[in-house]
Amino acid sequence: MTEILVSDVNLNSVCERLEQHCCVDQNLHNLSSQPQTPVLKRHTNTGAKLWGRVRSKLLRQKLDPQTVQSKNWHMDVIEMNGIKVEFSMKFTSRDLSLKRTPSKKQSGVFGVKINVVTKRERSKVPYIVRQCIEEVEKRGIDEVGIYRISGVATDIQALKTAFDTNTKDILVMLSDMDINAIAGTLKLYFRELPEPLLTDRLYPAFMEGIALSDPAAKENCMMHLLRSLPDPNLMTFLILLEHLKRVAEKEPINKMSLHNLATVFGPTLLRPSESEITKAQHITSASDIWSHDVMAQ
Repeated sequence: MTEILVSDVNLNSVCERLEQHCCVDQNLHNLSSQPQTPVLKRHTNTGAKLWGRVRSKLLRQKLDPQTVQSKNWHMDVIEMNGIKVEFSMKFTSRDLSLKRTPSKKQSGVFGVKINVVTKRERSKVPYIVRQCIEEVEKRGIDEVGIYRISGVATDIQALKTAFDTNTKDILVMLSDMDINAIAGTLKLYFRELPEPLLTDRLYPAFMEGIALSDPAAKENCMMHLLRSLPDPNLMTFLILLEHLKRVAEKEPINKMSLHNLATVFGPTLLRPSESEITKAQHITSASDIWSHDVMAQ
């Protein structure tokens, strides 16, 4: 039996590796005179069961006040059939995890205003958006949980660096990289924009439009607001929306409905600015206003 210790990596990719080390059995049915050779007997559900056990334990655990206030990593180990998965977790408040920090280097794409990137590239939609969408549609649109399942953090950071430095081998990297890492890179790009794709300025109007009860009035309001977006924002939003519609059409296979996709992308594409939070005197924190608007997002 092979024992594997894994730390700070995506468990889905780990589970695939675990299948290679689950069990070795002797071939007892070889009736020839030649020596018997070990045959790998794979228990194809071992990785899935282990991953399910990890998720179940995480869901059962409740963060006590000391854990929430602590900035330290909490280590834990899940063991199954001699295989161990070691993981670490740390609580980060939504105020910090969704805080946008503009990049100081305007030569990259992450943390840089979308109009700056498109002007530099002489394109209507940022290259990173087009390439990530193309790769997901090529080999990830049928992937169960696409955009919901996180990619390996180191892979996402490698892709981020490649796009920021305009690496020549980026297309090769995309073709070789795990599809969840590519989906995660696209989400990270939108999350790190200096302002949401639907802009800080139009956020209050979007909230008011979404709250309209009359369907026709709501549709007219949404169309008017979309036309009010800067051209790079509008074109990028439309391309992303068409892509997510195609992903949702595969819901019977990938289990990602429009509602699931909206849950993933909504708070990133449409969220209040810091100035908007300051105006909301009846709401005490950023976390409260995000929670208050989450369904609209």
